[in-house]
Amino acid sequence: MGKANNVTELIITGLFQDPEVQKVCFVLFLPVYLATVLGNGLIVTIVSVSKSLRSPMYIFLNSLSLVEICYSSTVVPKFITDLLANVKTISLKGCLTQIFFFHFWGVAEIFLLVVMAYDRYVAICKPLHYMNIMSHQVCHMLVGVSWLGGFLHSLIQVLITIQLPFCGPNVIDHYFCDLQPLFKLACTDTFVESVTVMANSGLIALCSFLVLVSSYVIILVNLRNHSAEGRRKALSTCASHIAVVILFFGPAIFLYMRPSSTFTEDKLVAVFYTVITPMLNPIIYTLRNSEVKNAMRKLWVRKRVFSKQLDEDVAQGLAVSHNVNDHGEVDHGYSKHKQGSLSYWFLAHLI
Repeated sequence: MGKANNVTELIITGLFQDPEVQKVCFVLFLPVYLATVLGNGLIVTIVSVSKSLRSPMYIFLNSLSLVEICYSSTVVPKFITDLLANVKTISLKGCLTQIFFFHFWGVAEIFLLVVMAYDRYVAICKPLHYMNIMSHQVCHMLVGVSWLGGFLHSLIQVLITIQLPFCGPNVIDHYFCDLQPLFKLACTDTFVESVTVMANSGLIALCSFLVLVSSYVIILVNLRNHSAEGRRKALSTCASHIAVVILFFGPAIFLYMRPSSTFTEDKLVAVFYTVITPMLNPIIYTLRNSEVKNAMRKLWVRKRVFSKQLDEDVAQGLAVSHNVNDHGEVDHGYSKHKQGSLSYWFLAHLI
């Protein structure tokens, strides 16, 4: 059957139909999204500028936080603005683009979680060889492989979907574009395509989950040979990662291990892993990590000292609009100094 797309625009049903409930959701989810961007952005900034956070674990945490921002931004801004719209629409090309990036960042996060589990395994089970095995070059290569894996997975999903004909209806029973809701709109049998994309996603999720579980089983077995203090420190470094893994895979297991449905509960679970979980990750990693908290304090103190010095410099510069020399000419050296002070002042207040 040849491809015949009569549908160019899709209507999204959204999370709830009641306008008042949608307004309440807007008030709730907008601060959550802002907290997601600011919280993960803060981690990216701290890890990037702090000299004390140069270990492999923080390289992976930095990448994970960046992925969380992108993953959430693929769905949430459109979702939030749709809460205030009477009719929620998206173009077919826009829908395919959202699917691509949603799966890209989602699978990249899965692979990063696996890489972080491997990092903890090496740190605990092979501590003497840790820095040789997990060199910075290897860490950046693993991050790149994670992103490449997400890209290839997402490319396969979209290439399968883009071949389908869509000739009506055009209503997606969800609050964002995903494969299964979109497949229901295709005017052809999509059984093979559905099985293929489910297998693509399912095998990645299942294999990654088994690797994660195996890693921590090996770690727990190995910890029996450590002292009580050593076990406590090791488990403390793993606790944040385990919590993030549970938050990520828990909703996914709930959705994919049950028959396909249009229950509102499924949409609420999807809200949890697209809106809530990305916000929780920076909280989990900062509350239990003294090194990150100390780096945050140092960055804040340095910012305040730097800002105070520049405020004084700018105040002195703004006291006189022009500095005129003995010949009645404007001192351009002073003017450039003032402009430089203003630039540094502006930069300091963006930190």
